[in-house]
Amino acid sequence: MQRRKLLESSATALTAAVGAGVLGACTIRKEDRQGSITLPKVRWRMATSWPISLDTIYGGAETISQRVNSLSGGNFQIKPYAAGELVPGLEVLDAVQAGSVECGHTASYYYKGKNPSFAFGTSVPFGLTAQQQNAWLYEGGGIEAINKIYADFGVISFPAGNTGAQMGGWFKQKIQGLNSLQGLKMRIPGLGGEVMAALGVNVQVLPGGEVYLALDRGAIDAAEWTGPYDDEKLGFARAARFYYYPGWWEPGPTLSALVNKQAWEKLPSEYKAIFNTACYEANLTMLSRYDTRNGSALQRLIKNGTELVKYEDDILAAANDAAFQLYSDISTKDQGFRRLFQQWASFREEVSSWNKVNEFSFSRFQYAKR
Repeated sequence: MQRRKLLESSATALTAAVGAGVLGACTIRKEDRQGSITLPKVRWRMATSWPISLDTIYGGAETISQRVNSLSGGNFQIKPYAAGELVPGLEVLDAVQAGSVECGHTASYYYKGKNPSFAFGTSVPFGLTAQQQNAWLYEGGGIEAINKIYADFGVISFPAGNTGAQMGGWFKQKIQGLNSLQGLKMRIPGLGGEVMAALGVNVQVLPGGEVYLALDRGAIDAAEWTGPYDDEKLGFARAARFYYYPGWWEPGPTLSALVNKQAWEKLPSEYKAIFNTACYEANLTMLSRYDTRNGSALQRLIKNGTELVKYEDDILAAANDAAFQLYSDISTKDQGFRRLFQQWASFREEVSSWNKVNEFSFSRFQYAKR
């Protein structure tokens, strides 16, 4: 029974490499008075918001699937599906809520129209870095706060990926100050889209598989996705030349695994622990992959003619002001948003004060030297 105790321990403890190796080595069994019997076979389907071609972000769903299969000895299996195979990429929450699929892999901020607080489950403008976001979710009460919102939809969420700080989007023409944003058609989701709208941008939300064609054909003038590795795969450099940074609207965005609550409650406790652990691994693995692959992808893009452009300070300042005005406006209308924002803002202030002392001071010196 030592194995069961290991599985029922916290997700954090389970992520240890040695423990994961032991868990994957044998089949889980449950004892009864007549002896030991194998736990039931469970087969789930996972709808995602991603095209298969994006091996890193879609890879988050694949990591969950592979680890659940391995840790359960093949008894618990999850089959992921690309956006559009089961449901459109922006309707994953709806499918999980309805029970059409047992689980999904998506970004919470796609569903801010249902509840604006969903934005915090992914990232908000001028918010938390990837490490700060993980700290808030795992240790700062973030997961509990987000799941209070999902409870109204009969869904449970788990952090299951992070892209790290993103880029600021592809533009067909250079931005010449704030006035040039007026009427510009841009694909950008989440509260970042609302901030851009406040600056005069005509905001559109498209799933990843549709962005290139819209940009290439001129249906939109600009688009953001994640970063160099994915953007290169999607071919954005063939449709737009100017690559802006930083992605101030998504400094550390989390991707989420969503599970239908009724399906979750039917799982044996061992399988719940396995799923939790698999999501934890997917969260860390995705961030590591992006940090490893983005640098070389960026150099290839620049070598092939992409022009790297930094957002002007006046645009960043205007966007920052618009973002916090937006938070204030939503807070006056939505009590739940106000409570979550206050909790999140308090954490942000505390962790930023600490990181200013430890990480920022080091980075400022390190990058200035280079």
